[in-house]
Amino acid sequence: MSLISLARRGRAVALVAGALLLVPLVAEARPGGGRSSGSRGSFTNSAPPSTSTTPGGAQTFQRSAPSSPASPSMAGPAAAGAAAQAARPSFARNMMMGIGAGLLGAGLFGMLSGSGFFSGLASLAGMFGFLLQLAVIAGIVMLAIRFFRRRSEPQLAGAGAPYARQGYDAPQPQQAAARMGGFGGGAAAAAVQPQPIELSGEDFNAFERLLGEINTAYSNEDEAGLRQRTTPEMFGYFDEDLSDNARRGVADRVSDVKLLQGDLSQAWKEGDAEYATVAMRFSLINALYDRKSGKLVDGNATQTQEVSEYWTFLRERGAAWKLSGIQQAA
Repeated sequence: MSLISLARRGRAVALVAGALLLVPLVAEARPGGGRSSGSRGSFTNSAPPSTSTTPGGAQTFQRSAPSSPASPSMAGPAAAGAAAQAARPSFARNMMMGIGAGLLGAGLFGMLSGSGFFSGLASLAGMFGFLLQLAVIAGIVMLAIRFFRRRSEPQLAGAGAPYARQGYDAPQPQQAAARMGGFGGGAAAAAVQPQPIELSGEDFNAFERLLGEINTAYSNEDEAGLRQRTTPEMFGYFDEDLSDNARRGVADRVSDVKLLQGDLSQAWKEGDAEYATVAMRFSLINALYDRKSGKLVDGNATQTQEVSEYWTFLRERGAAWKLSGIQQAA
């Protein structure tokens, strides 16, 4: 393999691997990152009943901290952070995907150049040369990630201030339609004996208000605002997502959140804790920006998109409602 062909193949591998590293940016936009995270007390492992807003039901939780049925909401920040860290894609897995993509890219490059899919890899020298350039690329990427991680983490508390959107007007209170859903079984549910509860118009107004306020706090990277409106577990996941965005050098901005339709899927009480899972279809504008230049990285800064999700809220001992989980509609 000549030095010219080796350099060309190296550029092709770098382009493919670089494109792969950018894929998680799209997958982790808006609060929750389009994933199902959190818990629903004794019903964490049970799908919430479908509603007219989301007739297809909900996805199971992808990130959920283990909790005791006797105190389903008391998972501390450390446990939540550990669960979020375990759920995050590891650098090693991303690198293996990058190497696989690099091999595929090299093969495609060979086909496009007319030399065959495995051109240049047949000889032992060519194989060692190819592995060497992959190792060099991996080392450079790892050093870059460590460098930007050290620079971005101390600045996270005030991150995004230059690009924070202006004041957000929460949606006007309106009463959502309430519908009691069925309850699932299970040993955990039997242990705490959850009981159905009735909700009032004020409860549904609170859910709609939290929808807007949590999106606003996430967009502004307002950790205090998120901590005030979410359980420790959910705050841990949001904090992890915001930290990942800072390390990648992007800012996730959400605006114009409007509830279009919502109804109750399930409401129950476990000891002193009350839960409510609400199906909501809402619209918003969501885009990712480069933290330094402010340029658009992904999404659309003007186009509205619709999202359907199940949000579970928790209220303990007569306190205010807090977000306990988000599940994507199936």
